[in-house]
Amino acid sequence: MSASPRPGGTDGDEGPPVRWRLSVAYDGSGFHGFAAQEGQRTVAGCLAEALGRVTRSAVSLTCAGRTDAGVHAVGQVVHFEVPAGVSAGLDPAGLVKSCNSQLGPAIVVRDAAPAPAGFDARHSATARRYRYLVVNAPVPDPLLAGLAWHVSDPLDLRSLAAAADALLGEHDFRAFCRRVPGTSPADPITRRVLDARWTRWPGPGSGAASPPAPVLAPVAGDLYAFEIEANAFCHQMVRSLVGTLVDVGRGKRRPSDILWILRSADRQQASQPAPPQGLTLMAVRYPV
Repeated sequence: MSASPRPGGTDGDEGPPVRWRLSVAYDGSGFHGFAAQEGQRTVAGCLAEALGRVTRSAVSLTCAGRTDAGVHAVGQVVHFEVPAGVSAGLDPAGLVKSCNSQLGPAIVVRDAAPAPAGFDARHSATARRYRYLVVNAPVPDPLLAGLAWHVSDPLDLRSLAAAADALLGEHDFRAFCRRVPGTSPADPITRRVLDARWTRWPGPGSGAASPPAPVLAPVAGDLYAFEIEANAFCHQMVRSLVGTLVDVGRGKRRPSDILWILRSADRQQASQPAPPQGLTLMAVRYPV
């Protein structure tokens, strides 16, 4: 007796599962992080449910980089697998439209396609890039409250830049990361930082020249952007770095302290992590 066709697919389900790749953006403020967690509203949980309705199959997602609660993304990459027959019946544009009608604007699928052979959203990635926004003004900006950290103390951009330069290259980031369960405090957490920089985006009335492209601008004060790209990141690494770098900008620490903290490998030497809402996963790099 032959099996009936799978809904949404064809009779040709006997082949190996087909892997699909998605580029995803989301506002993390309404989610308990990316990773699926029972009883919690997460990005992966909502996206998997939407994909399940489109494909009429159970869907499990793998992402390039897990984001914490409140952290955003414009360049997250995920993959999932469906039976060959289901894949044959999927239209990329239709999948994107269906997911976005269910999830947008909080979660948006930017594009979808069958993945190249051997592709893995996490393990194939060669680098990830994050951006952290800081509003430096006497009072908070309500329109940017969900996207940036408000810091009222004046920040010195030269000090911020000098401190960021110390991060370039390969270092043990134990001082700036939460230890992975099951590992020893003596186990190094080595990461290679490819780029780390601060940029000042002036707001109205600041007297500075406008940036070359339209950007978010606070009503008063300045918007600072910290961009960092590395081969990989560990838990709370960017937020811990930003918290410490901002203390350098405030004059509470010296730029030279960053190397000393790195070499200490002591989590207690770093400042408190910056709040999550200022952080966005901007891009994930893969081999060409």
